[in-house]
Amino acid sequence: MRLILGFLAAFCLGSAAWADGEKAGDFDYYVMSLGWSSTWCALTGDARHDPQCNRGRGLTWTLHGLWPQYESGYPSNCRTTATDPSRGATAQMADIMGGAGLAFYEWKKHGRCSGLSAQDYYLTLRKSYASVTIPPIFAQISKDLKVPASVIESAFLESNPQLSRDEITVTCKSGMIQEVRICLSKDLAPRRCGDDTIRDCTLQDAELDAVR
Repeated sequence: MRLILGFLAAFCLGSAAWADGEKAGDFDYYVMSLGWSSTWCALTGDARHDPQCNRGRGLTWTLHGLWPQYESGYPSNCRTTATDPSRGATAQMADIMGGAGLAFYEWKKHGRCSGLSAQDYYLTLRKSYASVTIPPIFAQISKDLKVPASVIESAFLESNPQLSRDEITVTCKSGMIQEVRICLSKDLAPRRCGDDTIRDCTLQDAELDAVR
């Protein structure tokens, strides 16, 4: 832990197959995706003038989604009789997801596949997010860094001893640290990721933009 935190502190201080329209509730496990907020803003959010990207928000790893997954591939936009969430319920998810728009999108594409009601899916989102400790060192990233992607994974493993390396993966996009993905059972217990999910970013100089 000291080595990993020291590495980050030194800087701080100085496509899978998918099936559309499947039956709701038919899946094997969840992938919880945590996105580095500053990367999303740099690649997408700034152009949209998204409030998530306003300076001073201090967002680090926000919840991108909780995705029902097959052992290979994943369902999306499933058939369900569940009612869509209200605007109020969706807006309340902004504290962990950065914005309400993402929460509703995730419900439509992935939440409907869970077999849960919208209320229970949002509750499950919160439970999954709360089950993982975000390493505090990330809140101290005050300037743009170049880091090995493996350091990000190791920091999460050190702060979450319940996880093992085959239950977590780090992704990159456009040379930037993008997401930390953690595989969970339907009961939200850590479990091994499917072979198509374990695709760690191997960059040794991935960009990790400063917290805004």
